[in-house]
Amino acid sequence: MRKDDLCITVPTFFRCPISLDVMKSPVSLCTGVTYDRASIQRWLDGGNNTCPATMQVLQNKDFIPNRTLQRLIEIWSDSVRRRVCVESAELAAPTRDEISDAIDRVKIEKEERDDREVLSKIIRFGRESDDNRGFLAGKDDFVRLLVDLINQVDFKTISAAKSLVVQEAVKILSMIRTKISDRRRFSNLILTNGRDRLTVIVYLFKTGNVELKIDCAGLLEFIAVDAESKLLIAERDGVITELMKSISKDSDLSLIESSLSCLIAISSPKRVKLNLIREKLIGDVTKLLSDSTSSSVSVTEKCLKLLEILASTKEGRSEICGGDGECLKTVVKKLMKVSTAATEHAVTVLWSVSYLFKEDKALEAVTSANGVTKILLLLQSNCSPAVRRMLTDLLKVFRVNSRSCLSAYDTKTTHIMPF
Repeated sequence: MRKDDLCITVPTFFRCPISLDVMKSPVSLCTGVTYDRASIQRWLDGGNNTCPATMQVLQNKDFIPNRTLQRLIEIWSDSVRRRVCVESAELAAPTRDEISDAIDRVKIEKEERDDREVLSKIIRFGRESDDNRGFLAGKDDFVRLLVDLINQVDFKTISAAKSLVVQEAVKILSMIRTKISDRRRFSNLILTNGRDRLTVIVYLFKTGNVELKIDCAGLLEFIAVDAESKLLIAERDGVITELMKSISKDSDLSLIESSLSCLIAISSPKRVKLNLIREKLIGDVTKLLSDSTSSSVSVTEKCLKLLEILASTKEGRSEICGGDGECLKTVVKKLMKVSTAATEHAVTVLWSVSYLFKEDKALEAVTSANGVTKILLLLQSNCSPAVRRMLTDLLKVFRVNSRSCLSAYDTKTTHIMPF
């Protein structure tokens, strides 16, 4: 038996051999076998004169109430009802008043096990609704209290209970981060004040399960508010390596998306861009774009956005155009039929390498991937003015007279696929 997520095991001898349900009124036949009264009565009323379990012919059809078994069933049923009530209450999201009381009890000097129970309760509350998350973020000093819980700790020496408390605190901060009104102040709270909370978040990102990794990546993205914070995060030992490992095609899709978002957030400083290029991020992103099984619209958009960012450097353009032009050919494939955002990012990448910096390898790769035809098709679509200008610039580079080509193409084309 199940009640929501509560499992209840029914003792076999409490079940009626006919209906297999828990007996309400157990009675025994002359064969000694016990049945639920209603089930055995239906059996006999159907003209049967045998015991259903043993198939023995009944000498008589009298019922003898099995009061001992009935009492045992009643005791068991009462205990089950009490358990369901208790566990259902524990699983239910707490009220705001209960959460306010719980927050008041979260003190660093208290036992870690108590803290974890309270934090778990707060997590259930926050997951219930957006309003609840806003309520938590707005509670006086609650965010600071959580940040204090993730002060630098040595995970090799702390107790398992303390480690779990730190993980729960990180989960709550990640859950409510978008409701924190002063993002810069929160970033400073994590990155400064003489206590290295960033080390703790990075450690959990490296060692945690998928859910915890996603929470940590979300926090790292959120605290990357300016050039200084982005450099602090990107140059912390192991961050770039772990983020790149998390976007492999074998990773969880949600983890890939959160890791890509974090990479985008920290990649604007030139020093970070060059580091990402040295770590061969462009090759990894190209593989991710080419793999349809691990890609989604969101993943495609983020990958193209990263390429757009890296294409602003000479080294990035060289990598994008390098080899046999596989990266650019993949970008051309994503020009259409993904999303408006994906199209804009892809066009910007092509515009950067082909028009703005006129890389010869780029022209060859785009032409071989039938890129000119797609550019013409996009010009006929309802694209934004900025994208239209870039497309027009690209046609000039490819020495195509857009007006004559469009006219010629219109005579041959009867249907343009949407993108």
